[in-house]
Amino acid sequence: MAKSELNPRTTKFEFLGPPGALAITIGVPFMAYALSFGCSEAVGGCPPQPLSFIPDRVVASVSNLDWWKGLWDTKAALIYLAWYTFCVLAWAILPGDRVQGITLRNGQKKEYKINAFSTFLLALGITSGIIYRYGPQAFTFLYERWIGFVTASVLMSVVQAAACYAASFQDGKLLALGGNSGNFIYDFYIGRELNPSIGSFDIKSFNELRPGLILWVLINISMACEQATRRGGLANITDSMWLVLAFQTWYVADGLYNEPALFTTMDITTDGFGFMLAVGDLTWVPFVYTLQARYLAFKPVELGPMWTAAIFLVNATGYYIFRGANGEKNDFRNGKNPKNLQYMTTARGTKLLTSGWWGLSQHPNYFGDILMALAWSLPTGFDTPVTYFYVIYFAVLLIHRQRRDDEACHLKYGEDWVKYKKLVPYRIIPYIY
Repeated sequence: MAKSELNPRTTKFEFLGPPGALAITIGVPFMAYALSFGCSEAVGGCPPQPLSFIPDRVVASVSNLDWWKGLWDTKAALIYLAWYTFCVLAWAILPGDRVQGITLRNGQKKEYKINAFSTFLLALGITSGIIYRYGPQAFTFLYERWIGFVTASVLMSVVQAAACYAASFQDGKLLALGGNSGNFIYDFYIGRELNPSIGSFDIKSFNELRPGLILWVLINISMACEQATRRGGLANITDSMWLVLAFQTWYVADGLYNEPALFTTMDITTDGFGFMLAVGDLTWVPFVYTLQARYLAFKPVELGPMWTAAIFLVNATGYYIFRGANGEKNDFRNGKNPKNLQYMTTARGTKLLTSGWWGLSQHPNYFGDILMALAWSLPTGFDTPVTYFYVIYFAVLLIHRQRRDDEACHLKYGEDWVKYKKLVPYRIIPYIY
């Protein structure tokens, strides 16, 4: 196959093209910092009070050289680098099965090592040992050096995206269909190479599951330790903090335990590895998704039994839908149909589910995800809308992802996709959207 046929030039832009890619490249780190400073004990609350003074504070800060220097913390950067190194070594040393991904355009299949869950357990074991031996105050450094860790993760994202972009020009590289436009800004953001690797070490799948996702849980634990230190011990951690910690730890553990399911997702099969995925995996997930726990560290909320049970039920319902839908899909993709679900066969020979969870909407797993996101924000109460940023952002993200998938399926299946949408008309939320 000719090089131009294997790696055709990208002619259709997403995210409003290069201007949109540049805006998001700048905007994602900016928003991570904005949430860090805008919901912080150090600046007077969440959001800072009084609101009328916020613009003056922002101008005063960004015009002060010392403020910019304060974004950097050498100790935090070294700890973050040690953490990333730990994840790489765990990937290399810990045993794990090897599974093959989907067949690529060049006819090859990548092989992936499966040991993210054991890496997670090892990290939890070490963390538990530190807290048990030295007390909760020994694990509050993530809270105390927060901005420094955010900066370290952004820097790591930039370095990785730049290195992968430069390496993508080597001969023999398989490029992402959406990241080969020839425009540096756009391709740097989207990701030019589909699966950048160092030997058998796949950079994209590694970043998707290990350093950011596991750090998400460790940060939550650090926030719980900060609250415990202030309130006189682990026994005094609030029920709201326990809910956030339990919900999000379970979600991460579930994703890591079901690691093979990652290799059929759009991130792995379609998107290249550029700044979009790098900063999403390394900065956005651990340092934005932990907003609720960070808020509760300095603003404890006592829910009581009734509210605790109600929020638990919301999360359980979301998880039941999420896991049930993904289970049906994974079984079906692997040639199993234990529930005897109905499906339609396209002209390409592909089978599309039209019953079970997937008969209720085109993306029922997204509906479950949104319910869980809501449950993660509810423990913070209703004193501030800022802690509900996650569920709002996540709903927008999933709607955008659904629309991307809809466009891709129209191109892939043609009229068959039109027929399918008549059978399954709702996009995410049954009978609503």
